[in-house]
Order: sequence, then structure tokens, then C-alpha cells
Amino acid sequence: MITLGNLVCGFLAIFLASKDPETSTLPFGWSPLTIASMCVFIGMVLDSLDGRVARLTGTTSELGEQLDSFADMVTFGVAPAFMGVMLVRLDIPFFTQAPHDPIVDRFVLVAAILYVICAALRLARFNIETTGDSVDDHLSFKGLPSPGAAGTVVAMILVHEKLLRPLMSNYQADPSNPAFQEPWDVWLSKVGMIVVMALVAMAMVSRLRYTHAMNKYVRGDASFNFIVIAVVILALIAIFPQYTFATAMILYALSAPVMWLWFRLFGKRGQSKKMMVLDEESSLPD
Repeated sequence: MITLGNLVCGFLAIFLASKDPETSTLPFGWSPLTIASMCVFIGMVLDSLDGRVARLTGTTSELGEQLDSFADMVTFGVAPAFMGVMLVRLDIPFFTQAPHDPIVDRFVLVAAILYVICAALRLARFNIETTGDSVDDHLSFKGLPSPGAAGTVVAMILVHEKLLRPLMSNYQADPSNPAFQEPWDVWLSKVGMIVVMALVAMAMVSRLRYTHAMNKYVRGDASFNFIVIAVVILALIAIFPQYTFATAMILYALSAPVMWLWFRLFGKRGQSKKMMVLDEESSLPD
């Protein structure tokens, strides 16, 4: 049921993202994309709980594993890519006649397709490479996990809805006008979506090692420092939800590349120094 809840969140995110923000009346004055983004984050919470609950209750099964992948493909694969396309209000790239078929629109659509493909590859590779069901077998990932990739894309959409949506409220494309120029904020949104979706797509199919935050840090007895950090994060989410989510997801997406670069620059040097010390110690008389 928890896994199916994740699947429902993905469907609702797609459904809400398809709605026109100018004609939709939603609670708190939020746009459809904002609520769709929250659905994806709720799906992330459910996805982090279903395996844990199954292990605690002794109800793990192959059916549950396969169902989890299908739900993840909808919520963390298709939904974020669709939301990214709807965010920038694409026309129909490749099929729309000139003059309104800008090259940047084609790049946005290709980046969204690339994201969906890499999400599917990432989930399929995870299924065949993961053999154990214990928590210790799930302390890290090879490649950016699909929830982390989706969270990065959706977090940027949340920031966009907070900062740029008011500027874009009156924007309407005019395909009949050859001299029409898109506003800078619309162009910036499209370029940003291209960069974010392309980078996280590549990270998903990479071999970079990402920490499983829930299994590594949210288990066993919680320390006092962990409780303090958790309270601070919850307070920041309550005060600055968009910026907190965006910051957390971007830091997580960058964690593995930064650690890899750090090891490449300083890891071997530190290892060689350690070997030199061991060689000197071994040459000393007993």
C-alpha cells in the first residue's frame, strides 16, 4: 500500500502539472506545478518507508521489489521530466513550422527524453545489481538514485515557481509574429531545465557512489546532535520550504562528484604519504 501510494503521487504530479496555472484555483495560492512538486516529495517519503516497513514486518517479496521499480519510474522518471517540459511551456518542437521552433525548445525536449531513458536504465540496473534485502546491503548507490534525481529537478521547479512565475504570468508565445522574442526569464528557465535534467540524467547512469541517507543515518538510536540537526532542518523547511528543498537536493546531487574529485586530487597523494611512512617504519630495526 505504501508503494502504491508512491505510484499515486506520481500520477497526481503528472495530472496537476498538465493544468493551466492561469485558470486553476488552488489552496494557498499555489500553482499546479508547486503542488505537483509536493506530490513528488511525498512520493520520496513513501519510497523511503516501503522497504523499511516490509523488512520490519517480514513481508518482503519479489512482487514488492518489482512494484517499487514501476512506481519509481512514474514518480521519479516520467513525472519530473513532464513537469520540466510543462514548466517552460513548450510548443511542439521538431513539428511546429517556422518561425516558432527555437533550437532551445528542441534541447529541452531532448533533455527530458534523456532524463526518462536514464531513469529507466538506472532502475533496471539497480534491480539486477542488488541482491540482499537487509539494510546493510542498501547503504549506498552506484549512480544518483532516481528519487535524488527527481528531487533535484523538482526542487529547481519549486524555486522557479517562487521567483520567476510572477514574471512569466503574462507571457504568451506568438507563433505568427516572426519578430517575437521570448523574455529573458523564459529563456533562462529553459536553459536551466536543459542543464539540470541533462546533468542528473548522466549522474543516474554513472558509477559515482552516493550514500543512502535514510539507511545510513536514520536507523538505530538517534544521537543528540542528530536530533538538533533534524530540528533545524524541519524549521528551515517550515520557514523556507522551496529554498531548503532545493539546497538539500543540490548538495546531495553534488556530493558524489565532489568526493570523487577530492579523491582524485588529494586521495592518492595522502595514500602515497601513508605508504612512505609505513616503508620508513618497516626499515627501522626491531
